[in-house]
Amino acid sequence: METKTPELELHKLTAVRVLGRGAMGTVFLVHDRVADPSARCPFALKVVEKSSLHTKFDADRRARWEVSVLSRLSYPFLPTLLGSLETDEFLAWAVPYCPGGDLNVLRYRQTDRVFSPTVIRFYIAEILCALEHLHGMGIVYRDLKPENVLIQQSGHITLTDFDLSRILTPRTERPTNTPEFAELEEPECRRKHRRNLTRLISGVSDKRLKKAKSARVSPVNRRKPDFSTGERSNSFVGTEEYVSPEVVRGDGHEFAVDWWALGILTYEMMYGKTPFRGKNRKETFRNVLTNPPEFIGKRTALMDLIGRLLEKNPTRRLGYNGGATEIKQHEFFRGLRWDLLTEVLRPPFLALREEESLTEVTTEDGMDIKAYFQNLRAQPSVPMSPLPSPSSDCRRNMSLTEF
Repeated sequence: METKTPELELHKLTAVRVLGRGAMGTVFLVHDRVADPSARCPFALKVVEKSSLHTKFDADRRARWEVSVLSRLSYPFLPTLLGSLETDEFLAWAVPYCPGGDLNVLRYRQTDRVFSPTVIRFYIAEILCALEHLHGMGIVYRDLKPENVLIQQSGHITLTDFDLSRILTPRTERPTNTPEFAELEEPECRRKHRRNLTRLISGVSDKRLKKAKSARVSPVNRRKPDFSTGERSNSFVGTEEYVSPEVVRGDGHEFAVDWWALGILTYEMMYGKTPFRGKNRKETFRNVLTNPPEFIGKRTALMDLIGRLLEKNPTRRLGYNGGATEIKQHEFFRGLRWDLLTEVLRPPFLALREEESLTEVTTEDGMDIKAYFQNLRAQPSVPMSPLPSPSSDCRRNMSLTEF
């Protein structure tokens, strides 16, 4: 249920610093000069400049969609909407600040850039609970990756960035009329993008791709029985190394894409790399369609979990039939007290003191948000830099038209 959130006033907000810039806007660490003059309780403010929306695919609707989703969330491992504002120039919304950075930054701080099985179990368990809650609301996330898993002050995780999410009717339910949650209508440019992707995949001459012949069929015309009892999406969205086989093939997809992404994330936490990354996008997608994940050493419960999450046929993927409950019953999570996760007082990692001290600023140290964008427009055009993360340059978001 959507809740009414406070209206923020832009002229009262001061930005402490820029947390990151991306295709959908700029994220600032902000405090309210009136209510919090000493900046003891800063928050993250995502600001979308309306003048730039015409250059981005459906950005305005996706921004408003994200606000709509956030206003419905109330769960320990998901963000809450603290407030929003809209002016003639900007759309902006506030969520709690996570001083621990993201899961990718945290992994790079480890000596060997991987996590132990114990740490993996903790974080994957919390991510699984967050996805379970979203799926229970009928929301498929579709953008799980380390950069979107933030570490709260408490050391627990929270997911971020919901502009690629959408509502799907679960297989066990009949469709209902929920216009506010209807999928963003796919324009012709997006359909052409997916048809071009089909040509890209089907144009590979390697004989090993015979199993991927279905990719030659336009996803607009495909009607496979696999998802006939539930609603599918044909949108091509996600991050290149995390995109599931059914998305690459254009078969239509549903909640199982999140379980695939969970498998990719778990593999990356274990080995420090994703399992299907190739020299280029075409090779990456080919690997996604045809190659099994490679494991090193004696088979463990963690490896088995990853392998079952990375089942290329979504109907055979762990979680397809029983959702998160089915995954929770896997051997890797044996003995885990799911009901006590939120009560863990000492998670594997806590925010560093130097990170916390960055929030201890005075108003004169800050910047005016409106002036920031005015100065930005006055400077020569430069490419947008993503939210800071050590491997962010290695990933490409596939939600925009690129072919």
